[in-house]
Amino acid sequence: MAGIDPASDASPPDTSDPRHRAVRSFVLRQGRMTAAQARAFEEHWQRYGLVAGDAPLDLDAVFGRRARRVLEIGFGNGEALCEATQAEPGTDFIGIEVHGPGVGRLLKDAAAAGVGNLRVFQHDAIEVLDRAIPAHSIDELRLFFPDPWPKKKHHKRRIVQPAFAERVRRVLVPGGRLHMATDWPHYAEHMLEVMDAAPGWRNSAGAGHYSERPASRTLTHFEKRGLRLGHPVHDLIYETLTT
Repeated sequence: MAGIDPASDASPPDTSDPRHRAVRSFVLRQGRMTAAQARAFEEHWQRYGLVAGDAPLDLDAVFGRRARRVLEIGFGNGEALCEATQAEPGTDFIGIEVHGPGVGRLLKDAAAAGVGNLRVFQHDAIEVLDRAIPAHSIDELRLFFPDPWPKKKHHKRRIVQPAFAERVRRVLVPGGRLHMATDWPHYAEHMLEVMDAAPGWRNSAGAGHYSERPASRTLTHFEKRGLRLGHPVHDLIYETLTT
């Protein structure tokens, strides 16, 4: 990344640590970063970037205020996330993405728009949830179009698993919301099965049912193209129980 280290996390993991031998929900594709994206890291990472250290972050200090907080896992090129930050200036957003070109584009677009209510991790989302996000500090977690890992032998790599449901419940405030979306019907069924069975959750649409897409979820170019091709999109919205 053009002479910068956005987070020491970008280095190869220490495989002597058992945490780094866990099954990953992603493959780190080595996409080519444009000059503009690399420059965005150099110029804007210090403003927007976060590092998953050994202790949870003080998010009030990170943003300089106490506000509603939304965390998005796997924001891709950041198009929808950047739009959300501008549509909801009273909400603070945290994005997590492992792929450098997407992070670079988001940094570039956020800086160009003068966004102040955004922070970004370039790191494995599971480790961020475990190490960096305090308990009961997030109002909504968004997981839009995660890798479906369609082959049966790879299903264990899907991020939505019982352990993930428990991690998310830990970081959400009581009554907090998990909003997921996928254009793979079999993965939608898997999400529904996992989350309906997970303790401490309520399906907002009722057990066994999908939710309507809220107007707050921006359609990306990728999703619009899929809809034109007839790919069904399923939204799933769950809330943590307050008792």
